[in-house]
Amino acid sequence: MAEAIAERLIVGEGSAGRAIALLRRPGAAPGLFWLGGFMSNMGGSKAVAMDAFAAERGLAATRFDYSGHGASAGTFAEGTISRWLEEAAAVFAATSGPQILVGSSMGGWLALHLAEMQRESRRVAGLLLVAPAFDMTRALMWHRMTKKARAALERDGFVREPSSYSDEPYVITRALIEDGDRHLFGERLVEVGCPVVILQGVADKEVPWRHAASLVERLAADDVVLTLVKDGDHRLSRPEDLDRLRASLASLVADASAAPAPVLDSAP
Repeated sequence: MAEAIAERLIVGEGSAGRAIALLRRPGAAPGLFWLGGFMSNMGGSKAVAMDAFAAERGLAATRFDYSGHGASAGTFAEGTISRWLEEAAAVFAATSGPQILVGSSMGGWLALHLAEMQRESRRVAGLLLVAPAFDMTRALMWHRMTKKARAALERDGFVREPSSYSDEPYVITRALIEDGDRHLFGERLVEVGCPVVILQGVADKEVPWRHAASLVERLAADDVVLTLVKDGDHRLSRPEDLDRLRASLASLVADASAAPAPVLDSAP
């Protein structure tokens, strides 16, 4: 079994450059590609479970931390959706062959964008989204803020919001909210061109299950399976939740392995 290799990838140029930490496990296709959540990192239980699944199956796997997260360089408060999506795309470009994107929370939003960006390449063979926080900067952040918090954000450029999963509060910046508007799906269709599996906890307070269910309507052109976990919270990291994650991965890998290889147009 090949060991995961720690690497660093420079994304951006000049003063905008940042060193992104990643773990790359060599293996067969389809590869598994992890996109973590807001204030999360590649050492979390779901990311580790994905990597272990890949190791057991001899599949390639890639995990990374966004700038300002985990082992990557950068300041968290400088992060925006554009910045983190650029990093995800750069790490994806360093992989080869078909990939199954596994996006958790904010990573689900980025995974949807990355899949749309890769539609012509047909390199995304499937999506596994765990509590996908698409359009989160407006729907799940700004719209939930009190008038006092909104005023502080406008005045100071940032606001600290309590986290259910950390003693450290979330730092939400005005730049994050404003930049997020550039990436909102809104009511439009989302066309990723591959099978999608969504795992969503009904007891999730951060990403309400109806928010995830509304994504199914937007994925009208693709095959979608939505699994609601009645007692599941936002993390979905209990042993039984990780079993669901592994089962979903096995299904997507089987579908990708059975699919015919894409036929590229040949030059006349």
